[in-house]
Amino acid sequence: MERVHDVLVVGGGNAGCAAALAAARNGARVLLVERYGFLGGTATAAMVGPWMTFHSGADRIVGGIAQEIVERLSARGGSPGHLRDASDYVATITPFDPELHKALLFEMMREASVDLLLHAYFLDALCDAAHVVGARFATVAGTREQRARVTIDATADAYVAASAGVEVQQGDERGRVQPATLIFRLSHVDLAETARYVREHPDQMRTSLPIAERTPERMTAVAGLYELWKRARASGAVSVQRELVSFFATPYPDEVTVNMTRVVDIDPLDPDDLTRAEVEARSQAMELFAFFKSDVPGFADCRLAATATQVGIRESRRIVGAYTLTREDVLGARRFEDAVARSAYPIDIHNPSGSGTTTHRLPPGASYEIPYRCLVPATVDGLLVAGRCISTTHEALASTRLTPTVMTLGQAAGTAAAIAVARNIEPRRVDAHELRARLTRDGVDLRRAS
Repeated sequence: MERVHDVLVVGGGNAGCAAALAAARNGARVLLVERYGFLGGTATAAMVGPWMTFHSGADRIVGGIAQEIVERLSARGGSPGHLRDASDYVATITPFDPELHKALLFEMMREASVDLLLHAYFLDALCDAAHVVGARFATVAGTREQRARVTIDATADAYVAASAGVEVQQGDERGRVQPATLIFRLSHVDLAETARYVREHPDQMRTSLPIAERTPERMTAVAGLYELWKRARASGAVSVQRELVSFFATPYPDEVTVNMTRVVDIDPLDPDDLTRAEVEARSQAMELFAFFKSDVPGFADCRLAATATQVGIRESRRIVGAYTLTREDVLGARRFEDAVARSAYPIDIHNPSGSGTTTHRLPPGASYEIPYRCLVPATVDGLLVAGRCISTTHEALASTRLTPTVMTLGQAAGTAAAIAVARNIEPRRVDAHELRARLTRDGVDLRRAS
C-alpha cells in the first residue's frame, strides 16, 4: 500500500533537502522527489562551491541544518569548515566535496525517515481550484501522481508554482537573467608555485593578505592574475567574457574549483537556450583548462578532475508572494517580524550580456532578514516555495540565491509545512512567532541585531 504523505517536496537541491529534513523532524510524513539519481542540486549536479557565506564579519549568522551539514562533512574530511575569503569578497567561504555531500544527504534522509522518489521529472501541479494538492511526475514506469496536504516547490525555477497559477516574474526590467556558468575542478595543482607567483607579483591578486601570508594554506580564493588573463585574451587563446581569473580552494591541497565560464543572453527556461548554454560552457571549460595548463604558475601538470553534470543557473523565475523582498530591504539591513532567515551576502549581479560583475554591499557587520511571507504565494494555497524562486526583486535575488541562505529558507518552509499539517491550517496561516520559535530551537540564528 502506498504511503500517505503530509508534505511533498519537489526538488532535491539543498533547499529541498533542508525542507524535507525539517518537515520530517517536526513530525510530518515527507516525500522528497528529485529528477536526478542523487540529491544536492546546484551543490552536486552543478558543483557550485564554495558556499558563501555563513558569516557577517566575524559573526556566524547561519546555523540550523546548513551548519549541521558543514559539521558532518567536516567530520568525514569533506569540508575544512568556514575559511577566511582571501579574495575579500565575503567574510568566509566554505569548501566542500560534492561526492561526499551526495552520500551525506542520503544518510540524513534515512535518519529522518524521509521517503525518496528519484529519477522523477515534474510535469504539472495537481490543484483543487486555487489549492495545490500534489504534483504529477514522469518516471521510468510512466506518470505518477503524488498527493500531500502541503507541497513545497524547491525546484529553483518555480515549476510547481507556475503550473499552479501563481504569478511569476523573471529577470530584470527587460526580462534578462544573469549568465550561466559551468563549474569544473582541476587536480594535481602545485599551489606553492602559484603562491610564489602572487608573492612576486603582489598587484596580481585581489587580497588584503600581507605578501608574506600569501601561502597555499591562506589562499582560499584567488581573484586576479590580471596580466596573465589579459595576454591570453589578447592572443585569442581564450574568449570567455570574464574580467579576471577566479578559482577557489577545495578540501584537498592539490585541487581547485574554477568558476569562470560565462554563457550570456540565455533564458534558462527555454530548452534551446539551455542546450546552447551546456554546449558553449563545455567549450569554454576546455579553453580555460588549456589556459591554466599553459599560462598559470602551478598548473602545468593539472588534470581536469570533474565537470558539473549541468550548467549552473543563477536566476530564472521568482514567485510573487505575500511580500516581495527588495534591494532596499537588503542594503538597508531590514528586519521583519516574521523573519525566518538572515544573510549578509552582497547584491552580486553578473552582467547578463557580457563581462563584469556589479556588487552592492551591506554596511560592515550588518545583515538583513527574509520574511516568511516571501515563501508564501500571494494567491494559491497548499503551497510554499523555498530556495532561489522565493518572492524577491531581480536585485534582491542576487543576494538571496546563495546556498547558505537557501538551505535556511528550506528549513523554514519544511518547519512551516509541518506546523500547518499539525494545526490543520493553510501555510499562510502559520503563526510567525511559533515558526520562529521552532526554527530557533532547531539552531537557526534569528537573533535581532542591536
